[in-house]
Formats: sequence, structure tokens, C-alpha cells
Amino acid sequence: MGTADFGEPCLEALVAARDHQVVGVVTQPDRPVGRQQKLTPPPIKTLALKHGLPVFQPEKIRRPEAVAQLRELAPELMVVVAYGQILPKDVLNLPRFGCVNVHGSLLPRWRGASPIQAALLAGDEFSGVTTMLIDEGLDSGPMLLRERVEIDPADDAASLHDKLAALGAGLLMKTLAGIADGTLRPTPQPGEGVTYAPKIKKEDGLVDWSQAARQIRNRLRAFTPWPGLFTFLPAESGPRVLKIWSAALEAQSAAANAAVGTVMAADRNGIVVAAGEGTLVIRELQVEGGRRMNAEEFLRGHRLAVGVRLGHRV
Repeated sequence: MGTADFGEPCLEALVAARDHQVVGVVTQPDRPVGRQQKLTPPPIKTLALKHGLPVFQPEKIRRPEAVAQLRELAPELMVVVAYGQILPKDVLNLPRFGCVNVHGSLLPRWRGASPIQAALLAGDEFSGVTTMLIDEGLDSGPMLLRERVEIDPADDAASLHDKLAALGAGLLMKTLAGIADGTLRPTPQPGEGVTYAPKIKKEDGLVDWSQAARQIRNRLRAFTPWPGLFTFLPAESGPRVLKIWSAALEAQSAAANAAVGTVMAADRNGIVVAAGEGTLVIRELQVEGGRRMNAEEFLRGHRLAVGVRLGHRV
């Protein structure tokens, strides 16, 4: 059971394993995507069809007809990776060996929908993957295996996603082997250290220049590629959305009397902006309707004087 591409390595590993048989793949229904709202299948569906696997796409997994479909498959164990729906008790009780979830964090830290982004937002030095038996709570079931990975300072949500997805596939196979031979015993999650990672919304990408520069850069890492980090660029015709693709921390602090969001310098090396604490140097950016470019390219076509204040809609 899965929807997002985070689960693709796990499905590939299951298909390739000689001692496991995938009897079906459950994923979310096709959804409209993009400006043209083109009906698009989930990544897991595309991969499942590539391997000739039966695909089921119930709108709600808790509906009786969806539960009946799963019961007919008679699974001995269910693997859940970034599926996107809470499993009801009727589903959890179907497989003899339970429902194993592959979660992209070191539980109990960052339960919830966006553990990868949450780790980057918090400036965590490590992340990882946990396999667990699903219960009726939110990522609260007993743990099976955990594996840690260091977060590189250059990591963003895309690169950390790929690291953890690959790590998750290997950890899943170790977990299944341990369940099969009876050597793996579930461990209850500790009550201390529980944190939650809520679902990311598009508006979360708006820069709050009153935050510290380091915090803003963490938001850039967490929200790349989606929803992206953006601010507003003053223009005669009205403020325009300015998307930030790459930024660095300035060694020296902003002037004490500079209003947050104020452009302190703008040259080929970057656009230096005052934050609540320190300054941020924008290296790559994209104005709405334009293409992604570095600071030098941008300044050739856009006048951006020192003293201009970013972030104001009016």
C-alpha cells in the first residue's frame, strides 16, 4: 500500500525478492495535477502496472467494499509506505503478520505526514527510517528496526527523500526476513521525544524575514522542491512572486537598524537580505513568469537597488 514515489524502492525490492509474492497494490485514486488539471496516476500505480501487478484504488480504504477487496486477496502481511490514509481496525486485522509501515524518520521523532521536511526545518543533524507495526494511532505502533543517516548540510527535501527511500527498501527486506524467521520482536515506542510533522501547505513556503537567516535557509532546504520558498518583489505594476532556489548564510550580521527583508547588497555574488538575525545571500532565484537564474543573470534584467524591501504584498 503506497502512493508517493517514496515507496517505489520498497515495491521494486518486493517484486525482485524470490521469497515474497506481491498479490496486489493498493494506492490512491488518480488525481488532477498541474495547471491543466490533467488526471494523473500515483507513482506507485505506474510502477505496479509496469510489473503487471493488480492495482486497487479505493477512494476511502475504510469503506466496506474496499475492506472486502483486501480480504479476497488474503494477504499474510501488508506493507504500507506513504499511502496517505489511516488504516481502520478492520484492515489492520486482516493479515496474519500484521501491517508493516516504512516511515521516513527515527521514531518517535517526527510522526506524521512530512517527517523529511520537519527534520530539515528543525536543523536536525540525523534522520533515518523506522519500520513499525501499524496500530490505530498516528505512527505510534511498536518499532521493528531503525537505521540512521547523517543529514548533509547541502541536503534539501529532494536529496534527503532519495536517501531515505533507498534506505527504507533495504530496511524493509531485513524486517521481513526477521518476521519470517521469528527473530524480530516489536519494541514499544518510548513516551519521551515524540514530535509531530504536519502536512505541508503551499503557503508554508512564504518567507518570514523576521525569522533568523539560518531558520529561513532551513525552510528553503525543507521546501525544495515543493512548495518552494518565495517572497514578494516590489514592482510598479504590483508585487511579484520571487522564488528562491539557492541561498547561503552571510558571515557578517545585518546592520542593526535595517528593517527585515531589506536588500543590503546586490551584485554578481548574490543578493544580501536582512533577516531577524543575520543576513541571507540569495544565489539563485526566479521571478514569476521567468526562468530560474543566478543572481548575476537576474540583476542584468531587473533593477534591484540597495534599500528595497522584499516580502511586502503592498
